[in-house]
Amino acid sequence: MILDTTFLIDILRNKQEASDKLKSLEKLNVPIAVAAPSIVEIFAGLHYSKKSDEEKGRIIDVLESQVIHDLDKESARKAGEIKGNLIKTGNDIELMDCMIAGIAYKNKETILTRNVKHFSKINGINVETY
Repeated sequence: MILDTTFLIDILRNKQEASDKLKSLEKLNVPIAVAAPSIVEIFAGLHYSKKSDEEKGRIIDVLESQVIHDLDKESARKAGEIKGNLIKTGNDIELMDCMIAGIAYKNKETILTRNVKHFSKINGINVETY
């Protein structure tokens, strides 16, 4: 299961539904990972955030403890294919979401997200929400 940026943000904001979902995944021993583009999005947010250095450090510690799926050649190729197809059909989404989807496709993982609207536009990707 790949935790999308929306899920990570909800966890960091102590949203109950995200916390409950994480506990459920842990109870079922579902392997979880984070896609590298989500790290980019989180750090971009931290860079302009007014959070204290202590809170930023806690967030960094949480991210460093996760399995990270990188954007390698195969997943980048798939992300480009996804982006091109979505543009062609008039259903374009953010490039970072296409990268996350390419990583999920390559690793045969489901994406856990609050942003079902974007990811559901992509054929061949399993999406779950909370």
